[in-house]
Amino acid sequence: MHVVMEYEVVIIGAGICGLATAIALHRKGIKTVVFERSETLRNTTGTAIFIRQNGMRALDQLGVAEPLRHMAIPVQREREVWLDKGRQKEIPIDGENLCLRRKHLIDTLYAALPPGTVKFGRQLESIKLDPNTAKHVLRFIDGSSIIAKVAIGCDGVNSVVAHFLKLKPLRMFSFGEIRGLTRYPSHSFGPEMACFMKSDNVVGRIPINDNLVSWYCKQPCVVQTDERIWKDPEVLRQSTLDMIGDYPQEIKEMIEKADANTLSIKHLRYRAPWDLLTDTFCKGTVTVAGDAMHVMAPFLGQGGSAGLEDAVVLARNMAQMGLDHNESGRRLATKCVGEAFELYVKQRRIRFFLLSLQSYLIGVLFGTPSRLRKLITIMLLAFLFRDPYGHIHYDCGGL
Repeated sequence: MHVVMEYEVVIIGAGICGLATAIALHRKGIKTVVFERSETLRNTTGTAIFIRQNGMRALDQLGVAEPLRHMAIPVQREREVWLDKGRQKEIPIDGENLCLRRKHLIDTLYAALPPGTVKFGRQLESIKLDPNTAKHVLRFIDGSSIIAKVAIGCDGVNSVVAHFLKLKPLRMFSFGEIRGLTRYPSHSFGPEMACFMKSDNVVGRIPINDNLVSWYCKQPCVVQTDERIWKDPEVLRQSTLDMIGDYPQEIKEMIEKADANTLSIKHLRYRAPWDLLTDTFCKGTVTVAGDAMHVMAPFLGQGGSAGLEDAVVLARNMAQMGLDHNESGRRLATKCVGEAFELYVKQRRIRFFLLSLQSYLIGVLFGTPSRLRKLITIMLLAFLFRDPYGHIHYDCGGL
């Protein structure tokens, strides 16, 4: 007879948010298991991730910030350059801000978990509630199933858990980004995040360390029928060079020298800010976190940091409801889990609504050809977000 394994707390997805949530719960004595669809740790994809001051606070609460501080130089200022207008603006950045290689962050989070926490090669297909037991049956694409009392979806933009919660569909901007990493014997760009703009073209550059920089370039919408050609890194490189033909030589050289293995294109998705105010992000003992909850375009550099905040707040609320130290044998109370999730969503909703709204308006500004719409968007940003960097001062609190 086939025995179906039963777990108290299951996390779906071993990305940044999934691993961070597992660490936060583990530090509160709540034993978890993480199911990851990939056969190995997803530390070979992606380029870099910008962690703002608020994200560093969350990493400190998780107890993993210190080793990461030795892997990147602090970014101290932002420089905006309008090439067609011949002017620029320099803005100091408060607090501690690091551009980390995604691999370094994933590896550090994974190393902080007890061995065996992550189960690889398990792609979730569906979730169903068993009305007789009030537990959830999680079925994987290989045909296997498990039973979970608590399920937390950290499974990204194509979240199966979000589908179970009936969250509204994601939307897409009319443009995407090409991203890459470029290595130098030594660069002289300084500890600054630079953004170069000309007409509708945008190129951003952020140093990771004295030898490595991360960069991105706005890319028009990818036509679906041509999608296969975008898997060729040299196509991505040439497309980027074609768009920035009259940019400064140092920008063109950065693209030319980029590591082909790091070149990728991402179509920018987002959850509509107004949907974030009305969607139900938890149902009983099921909830979501990170991109599965509030995916946003990267204009604020807050996607990763917001997911780290989610992990801290979620674990703190579960512990405050008396759910900590369940690994000693005490079973989780379903009613308390539901209350903890409701409180978590209540505490997070306005935070991710404001982040998403600001990010959405910047995306509209970048994406619309209409001068009138640009003007209206600029006025809305100025009125709603008088301090455009206020979001980095947020403190999610202690674990």
